[in-house]
Amino acid sequence: MSLKLQQVTKRFGDFTAVDELSLEIPPSEMFGFLGANGAGKTTTFRMVLGLLDATEGRITWDGKGIDYSTSPEIGYLPEERGLYPKMKVGDQIVYLARLRGMEKKTILKELDYWLERFNVPQYLNKKVEELSKGNQQKIQFIASVIHKPKLLILDEPFSGLDPVNVELLKDAVREIKKNGTTIVFSSHRMEHVEELCESLCIMHKGRPVVHGGLKEIKRSFGKKNVVIHADFDLTYLKDIQGVTKIKETTEGVLLQVESEAAAQGVFHDVVKKGFLRKFELEEPSLNDIFIEKVGTSYE
Repeated sequence: MSLKLQQVTKRFGDFTAVDELSLEIPPSEMFGFLGANGAGKTTTFRMVLGLLDATEGRITWDGKGIDYSTSPEIGYLPEERGLYPKMKVGDQIVYLARLRGMEKKTILKELDYWLERFNVPQYLNKKVEELSKGNQQKIQFIASVIHKPKLLILDEPFSGLDPVNVELLKDAVREIKKNGTTIVFSSHRMEHVEELCESLCIMHKGRPVVHGGLKEIKRSFGKKNVVIHADFDLTYLKDIQGVTKIKETTEGVLLQVESEAAAQGVFHDVVKKGFLRKFELEEPSLNDIFIEKVGTSYE
């Protein structure tokens, strides 16, 4: 079951929020969606969910259009919170899962599992408004996955969570993927996308500027990073051929170089100058690629 977007465009009056976006997300894959605020990510998600109609183009899930009949197969965690603050957690989840066609007995069994897993069983009978933002996020996540969707859309799932809870949620997402669910998620944190996704799309002003497998994207970018730690001044390296950027760190420098051959040139030059504590060639980060393609840092 794959999610397919063909030449999808969304206009609001004269403003084009999404511009001829074509993507195919294979079954059981985790796909990352990146882009600054206003890049068109949430609008795309809302079209996939059928909450907004595309102005042009076609979106299909398993070859069919998305409507009320496909609703039980899809889970959605919106970026903005959507829980009823005065409702108790248990009643809230039962209500939302019943809308997805689940039986109450099954819901309560699944809910027990998830509350235990997220270390919050004591919140079953608490009102949503009595929970911290992080715990509300956990409850909202449970609401989006309790019906075991085949397609799960997560819009900024880790926002507002401390590092311990980020790891809890990441493990849950990995497990859901392992069980065959296709997952599409957006995140402001590039390292989460690098860690979790096989493929990704970077959106800029409604258009995809980078799209494909993470490994292939990094390979085709060409440039590499070199980390050098030494006790002598390394700033002169900015004038070495093949060095495109240099950034000073507390222990040395971080270079961006054009190729592995350029890194070798830097190494041969720098070993003549003194003792090196570290010389490491790294793949470019997603942030490097984003800056190059979009012309600005992501944050």
